[in-house]
Amino acid sequence: NVDVSPRVAQIFGVEVVPTVVALAAGQPLSSFQGMQPAEQLRRWIDSLLSATAGKLGGATDSDEPEEVDPALAQARRQLEDSELGAALDSYQAILDDDPNHAEAKGAVRQIAFLMRATAHGPEAVAASDAAPDDIEAAFAAADVQILSQDVEGAFGRLVALVRRTAGDERTAVRTRLIELFELFDPADPEVIAGRRQLANALY
Repeated sequence: NVDVSPRVAQIFGVEVVPTVVALAAGQPLSSFQGMQPAEQLRRWIDSLLSATAGKLGGATDSDEPEEVDPALAQARRQLEDSELGAALDSYQAILDDDPNHAEAKGAVRQIAFLMRATAHGPEAVAASDAAPDDIEAAFAAADVQILSQDVEGAFGRLVALVRRTAGDERTAVRTRLIELFELFDPADPEVIAGRRQLANALY
C-alpha cells in the first residue's frame, strides 16, 4: 500500500505544505515538498510503482503472482499514462463499489484536488479578496492558497465565509472546508485549529 497525502504527521519532520510522503510496508519510501509540475508528479508516481512492483504483497503459500483486480489495474494504467480524468473516474468507480478501498480513496482525493487546484490562476486570491461574498471565488482562492503553502489563510477564508452565509450556501462552504481538512493528517495543528474555528463559526 502506498499512502500519499499533502502533509504527513510531524514524525516525518514536515515543515512545508504541500509535503507528499509515500509509505511502503509502513516505512517512508520517497517524498517531496512544495508544489510540483504535473509532469514531475507523474514521473514520481511512476518511480514509486516501479520501486514497489511485486514487493509489497504478504507471504503466500503459492509461487503464483497475486492477481490484481482488472478495474484497479485499469485505474493504475490510466494514471501511469497521465490520463488523470480517466484515472479519477476509474478510481471513483472502485470506491463506489468499496467505500473502504484505501488506494482508491486516496487517489480520488489527491487527483481531484490536483486537477481542480491547478486549473486556477494565481489571480484567484485577489479576485476573492475583491468579492469576499462570492463563494466560487473563495473556493478557487482557498485552493490556490493551499498550493502556495498558505494553509491557515485558506482555512481562515472559508471559515469567515461560513460566518457570513446561511442555509444551502453555508452547507456548501462547510462541505468544501471539510474536504480541504481531509487532504491533511487529522493531527495536523492547522487542521485542529481550522476545525475548532469552523465549530465556533457554526455554533
